Amino acid sequence: MTHVDTATAPQGTGPILARNVDEEPVASNQRLHTGWLNKAIIVLCIAYTTFHIGVMNLYPLETWTYRLIHVCGGLFLGFLIYSAAQLPHDEEVKVSRRHPLEWLLMAAGIGGIGYGFAMVTYAWAGHWLAGLARPPAFVFTTFGIPLAVGSVAALFATWFFPDRNRSRIHWADYALGVAAIAVLGYILFNVGPLRLRAGTALAQPADFFAALVGVFLILEVTRRVAGLALVVIASIFILYAFTGPYLPGFLAHRGYDAPRFFTYIFTDQGILSDPVAVSSTYIILFITFAAFLQASKVGDYFVNFAFAAAGRARGGPAKVAVFASGLMGMINGTSAGNVVSTGSLTIPLMKKVGYPAKTAAAVEAAASSGGQIMPPIMGAGAFIMAEVTGIPYTDIVIAAIIPSVLYFASVYFMVDLQATKLGMKGLSKEELPIFKELLKQVYLFIPIIILIYTLFAGYSVIRAGTVSMAAAAMVSWLTPHRMGPRLFARALDLAARMSIQLVAVCACAGIIVGVIALTGVGARFSSLLLGIAEQNQLLALFFAMCIAIVLGMGMPTTAAYAVAAAVVAPGLVNLGIPVLTAHFFVFYFAVMSAITPPVALAAYAGAALSGSDPMKTSVESFKIGLAAFVVPFMFFYSQALLMQGTWMEILHVFVTASVGIYMLAAAVQGWYFGRMGAALRVVLLFGALGMIQGGLISDAIGLVIGLALFAYQKRLVTPSVIARGSD
Repeated sequence: MTHVDTATAPQGTGPILARNVDEEPVASNQRLHTGWLNKAIIVLCIAYTTFHIGVMNLYPLETWTYRLIHVCGGLFLGFLIYSAAQLPHDEEVKVSRRHPLEWLLMAAGIGGIGYGFAMVTYAWAGHWLAGLARPPAFVFTTFGIPLAVGSVAALFATWFFPDRNRSRIHWADYALGVAAIAVLGYILFNVGPLRLRAGTALAQPADFFAALVGVFLILEVTRRVAGLALVVIASIFILYAFTGPYLPGFLAHRGYDAPRFFTYIFTDQGILSDPVAVSSTYIILFITFAAFLQASKVGDYFVNFAFAAAGRARGGPAKVAVFASGLMGMINGTSAGNVVSTGSLTIPLMKKVGYPAKTAAAVEAAASSGGQIMPPIMGAGAFIMAEVTGIPYTDIVIAAIIPSVLYFASVYFMVDLQATKLGMKGLSKEELPIFKELLKQVYLFIPIIILIYTLFAGYSVIRAGTVSMAAAAMVSWLTPHRMGPRLFARALDLAARMSIQLVAVCACAGIIVGVIALTGVGARFSSLLLGIAEQNQLLALFFAMCIAIVLGMGMPTTAAYAVAAAVVAPGLVNLGIPVLTAHFFVFYFAVMSAITPPVALAAYAGAALSGSDPMKTSVESFKIGLAAFVVPFMFFYSQALLMQGTWMEILHVFVTASVGIYMLAAAVQGWYFGRMGAALRVVLLFGALGMIQGGLISDAIGLVIGLALFAYQKRLVTPSVIARGSD
């Protein structure tokens, strides 16, 4: 049995299965600070989160200023919290004398960054204390090269001479954090002129060096918190900006020099564009909301409620994973992160009732990824889509209802049919919370209910999220875990730590968006899709799907969609597909890249917890989430799946698609109303696709196939071969 925590339950409710908030898994490169250093970083994290909540609700800042502080503050915390080296948790501290080359890098790093920071500080001091409009000429004409050289030296030091002591901060990380502040200070001091000259021939050398260092820092923090995949893709796009004149076909462009390119990238056309706009508002707001649910133990109640409701059913823990991971994944902005947090509880229990290790991990990965498409929050994807397309947020949420229901119904049917096929049972009554007692605490759903009500009642997203956050703190006072100053601070600290990854990846995605906008490759890619569509529109959609998945591999969902929306969606719109349908098509495949082999981050995270083979787990998660690879194509043929049409049309496609989803799950699992061979599975698969498509003729064909196979199995399959679970 797993760790027992009676956090949210009154006496006599039986075991409560949710973990303690203080037992969160720690990333292998996240430092374990101790003593005063840990307290100082907690204070910085609290200040970072409080700044955002305050600006959003009380004292709005100018857009550039706010986004720059958001990005550079996240970089600063990222260098303090995450080390450059991926270290095992149990690795012993190794203390050795510094290499002579490290001393040289230290002198260059501290000296160069220190000089750059000193010049920026001097400029601000003169502005505030002496009332100078501009600092002396030498201040900004000399600060750039030392800052860049020092930053590169510090980066090399962290790569080649990492500090193995995880309880302290490497000297180079202090220096890189200071470099982030220097970049912020320079740009803020010159923000007015920069808006006019960035990306043009008027860009100054100092502008170029500040932007160059900023890009380096973003790439480095992204590497630390999200791995190399996104960094490699961003680097390829940066290289593309300079090699355009030498490339063939639609990839060719005139090329750009370094000052124009980097100063353009560090504007609201690049790094400060839509991904950072959303991460600095909606994403960090709902991450803070999730942190409040976690710190107050209200989030644990959701998991416990799911266990009480579905834990005794056949394959109960898998069904719990579908519900609980979907709910928590909706709020959590990363599929892999949700797998680690929720899967550490559900995966061992799935294995306990008989699921193979790879299946247990795959179910958790598929459910956690599905949370990114579940309204109303959709892992912040809905907010980015609203920002990019200009479509009202409520319209996007309504359109997502049927596809999300179909997806989770498909995953549920998958686990239920497999449990039936394998003759599984659920957990025993003694191992589960008592449902009747948990019903007495149903008021703990109030924060989610308030969130949904306020969003659809016309409140702004920021106001709705803030009110829901306050509700989470208030309902905690009805439980043993009342949110006082300590837990309140814990929630703010946790929110900042959770947001660092998304700040970095959104800024890195902004680099890619900026390159696409500067070079015009997105428009040329649209022309390419149009050319393919002249031969076959389905082939064009398949090509767009592959691009969205490839772009999303190795990336968190938010960044994956932001990049795919810039590259793929305009081409689909030019095919004549409505904007909402095109963006949902791209969004779904960007989300599902997390469970698509060969690079399936969510599946890999689940495999690490279950001890299964990562590649086999990714294939299994692909099978379980197969509906998400089918339904988007149906958007093109039947937009009623996105609530676009009359109520009769919408009801028709929902009912028939639901039946089709069940048939699809049965075909994948090889179990309909009994075991099926390969030939029957193929026939049932065609029937399922016909039902999902939504046309009258295709529905009739699918229904005939489904009924025929039902009659065949009921007539020829003996009841003794049909395994039954506890329900």
